[in-house]
Amino acid sequence: MFDALLRRLLAPAPTALAAPEAHLALAALLVRVARADGTYDPTEALRIDRVLAALYQLSPFAAAQLRAEAEQLETEAPDTVRFTRALKEAVPLGQRAALMEGLWSVALADGGRGDEEDQIIRLVANLLGLTDRDSALARQRVERGA
Repeated sequence: MFDALLRRLLAPAPTALAAPEAHLALAALLVRVARADGTYDPTEALRIDRVLAALYQLSPFAAAQLRAEAEQLETEAPDTVRFTRALKEAVPLGQRAALMEGLWSVALADGGRGDEEDQIIRLVANLLGLTDRDSALARQRVERGA
């Protein structure tokens, strides 16, 4: 179902994605972070919906639909390193920076910060071309509710 998108992301020189494809790919990354600790509960799914609605000005229904598609894409996507590197090439820096807050929001949705979530967020930030400081500032903004 997502073969064409995955082929584009993993091409030797990925091109910028159209908005719907970029939204789906970034949503899949949110799902991957939520699943990193081995649990994926309704609180995390709801948080993903909220992040997607805020990032892309979607209705709650459209955000939930995008998340459902992203859940499927995430299971078909390659390892996090290849997937995230491909996203870096295909998605503008501004969207990558905004995604960090979304990633932290999802990771913190279940009330805790697992080592697995910290590790994947640190890896993803680096692969997206963001610094540890960028990630820490994004986490602090989420924790403050900003």
